Amino acid sequence: MSRPSPLFARGSWPEVRRIGDLLRTETVGGLLLVGAAVVALAWANSPWRDAYAALGAIRVGPAALHLDLTLATWAADGLLAIFFFVAGLELKREFVAGDLRDPRRAALPVAAAVGGMIVPAVIFTALNVGGGTAVGWAIPTATDIAFALAVLAVISTHLPSALRTFLLTLAVVDDLLAITIIAIFYTDELHPVPLLLALVPLALFTVLVQRRVRSWWLLLPLAALTWGLVHASGVHATVAGVLLGFAVPVVRRAEGPGPGLAEHFEHRFRPLSAGVAVPVFAFFAAGVSVVDAGAEAFLHPVALGTILGLFVGKTVGVLGATWAVQRFTRAQLAEGLSWWDVLGLSVLAGIGFTVSLLIGELAFGTGSAIDGEVKIGVLTGSLLSALVASVILRIRNVRYRRMELEEAVDSDADGIPDVYQRRED
Repeated sequence: MSRPSPLFARGSWPEVRRIGDLLRTETVGGLLLVGAAVVALAWANSPWRDAYAALGAIRVGPAALHLDLTLATWAADGLLAIFFFVAGLELKREFVAGDLRDPRRAALPVAAAVGGMIVPAVIFTALNVGGGTAVGWAIPTATDIAFALAVLAVISTHLPSALRTFLLTLAVVDDLLAITIIAIFYTDELHPVPLLLALVPLALFTVLVQRRVRSWWLLLPLAALTWGLVHASGVHATVAGVLLGFAVPVVRRAEGPGPGLAEHFEHRFRPLSAGVAVPVFAFFAAGVSVVDAGAEAFLHPVALGTILGLFVGKTVGVLGATWAVQRFTRAQLAEGLSWWDVLGLSVLAGIGFTVSLLIGELAFGTGSAIDGEVKIGVLTGSLLSALVASVILRIRNVRYRRMELEEAVDSDADGIPDVYQRRED
């Protein structure tokens, strides 16, 4: 019988290097996201908060096409489509060429992501059942990888490559679950004709990218038309971004030099997603007037369910699922790691900002009576998770530094660290 793989084992050097480059981009985007949220909160709680609300309510776009949307809606439906396009590219790459293609390596992040979705949803539902607000059950189920990486950057922790890979893969699976939830549970009114018509530009886009066509003047109009038709169908328009991302091929042609088309698009669009789309959405979505809401807003079932779902539910779900994988596969933690590290990452997964705010808007509507409670719950739960995870991971940082130095040793100076050249890895 084969020996079980260790939990949090190192991946291959090319994959570790790729993830390192990707996480650096997401870290910068996360810092911009946090900055945008802070500006929104400060403005929404200032004497000029009416101007903040008025800015988000400005309508732009062609009314004839039913696209005369507010700036806040453009940020949620339009800019976040770029974010989900990149998520679609990353999802496909992980399943085709990344860690998720190997069922043994995929078991842990998939189980952790599912556990981290179920437990928060149960906590939220238990606190809101019978009150007409249980529809928001999915709000605390999402992890914001950019925000989490920004926290790691601020506390200057040196997570080993195996933990960084797990965190990213967990977030990728988490995004897939969130996309599925949005498409299935938060489509109130479906119009079949625009949805069927969207298949035409989507199919043309797919044919072109499968032929490795990169011409923006061909692809962008087809992508925009697909987005517009999906938006008109009643399905949330960000789903169009995911479908377009799934259409792009991952593996490059053998005779062609350079990266595959998915990697090429990801390199082009990830900075736009992390540096513009997500921070702008955060600016319009995170502004909540605590002054107007009052202290009692923190005890509202929606706010309380979100806070406990993110802070407690995510921790219990991710940690419990990881323990279950270890228990039933008899795998052991990789050398140098302990359950304190798993606890730290589990708490960190409770930072649910971007997608949580989006699901809150879909569940209750932008500007609804409990819109403030949703935002207060997401912000408070994410802040608690960030603070507690920072303490746990910072305590372990001395050990992380040693592991980072060990992973950087390249005695033969061939550009590949020695630990990735050992036969057992």
